[in-house]
Amino acid sequence: MLIGREVNFGTPVVSDARQISLEIDGKFVTVPLGTSIMRAGISAGVMIPKLCATDALKPFGSCRLCLVEIEGRRGFPASCTTPVESGMKVSTQTPKLAELRRSVMELYISDHPLDCLTCSANGNCELQSMAGVVGLREVRYGISGANHFAEATKDESNPYFTFDPAKCIVCNRCVRACEELQGSFALTIAGRGFESRVTPGQGQAFMESECLSCGACVNVCPTATLMEKTVIDQGQAEHAVATTCAYCGVGCGFKAEMKGNDVVRMIPWKDGKANEGHACVKGRFAWGYATHPDRVTKPMIRAKTTDQWREVSWGEALAYAASEFRRIQTKYGRDAIGALVSSRCTNEEG
Repeated sequence: MLIGREVNFGTPVVSDARQISLEIDGKFVTVPLGTSIMRAGISAGVMIPKLCATDALKPFGSCRLCLVEIEGRRGFPASCTTPVESGMKVSTQTPKLAELRRSVMELYISDHPLDCLTCSANGNCELQSMAGVVGLREVRYGISGANHFAEATKDESNPYFTFDPAKCIVCNRCVRACEELQGSFALTIAGRGFESRVTPGQGQAFMESECLSCGACVNVCPTATLMEKTVIDQGQAEHAVATTCAYCGVGCGFKAEMKGNDVVRMIPWKDGKANEGHACVKGRFAWGYATHPDRVTKPMIRAKTTDQWREVSWGEALAYAASEFRRIQTKYGRDAIGALVSSRCTNEEG
């Protein structure tokens, strides 16, 4: 089944029978009690810029792009951390909000490499998209002074993805995903203020840390800081297909992002009932076996373990297996046959 890009509502869904009605940009919206203004707005088709927010993680409120105005209240609260209230009137698009958002984005871009055309996330980068959404047209601050990418070294120790701290905006998504989704606590924020850095473990390389390569951090990264090596090598996918991981019997749902008939990457599908948007290293990255040149794609038989395998047709292979089962049963009895079944077998094989 072909699927489009999933909608990111910014904050997790709330299950509460009590309903709250409010007004967002002139639209009347009814959502469960406890829902964030951001999720309520996006559910109603109101675009609210965001960088640190994602519906896979708890609200964080650090990027300050999702600021809104609420009638009768002072200031500009973050829509991701502000819950809805009955009768609330929210404005997400005003001249003052536009000015604030452009100023915030200008600071992000002033501390970010300007290599979008050659970046592996080009065309699928949230930072790039949000810069366009807020209408950023110039950056007044130079990049010749202190910045986060002057002496940053790319970490390519992980076999499946790279970590390029030069492109990090310290949104904390990766750290939170490692804690909230995987529970590994392999990532942390080192330093304070402008010296804050995402780091695996205690300044270690990814493969020396507690990282399990589940890919949750890569999946939530809004830039090319954490990026699959397959995307770096092959470029962005052209379309996506909903599928099921074939590694075990759990049945995790995935989006197979494709370029033609080739898989570029496997993304845990948010609507997957068994995994709800998360996966292990096998389904996330170890899918290359499907097209590996050593994969056996034709039936083979041999009479003895010392014989060479011989390719045959499916009919001959099934007939040979059936005849051997009959021979063993006739000679040793029905209890002489047992089987070892893998969780990776299909129902037919099992």
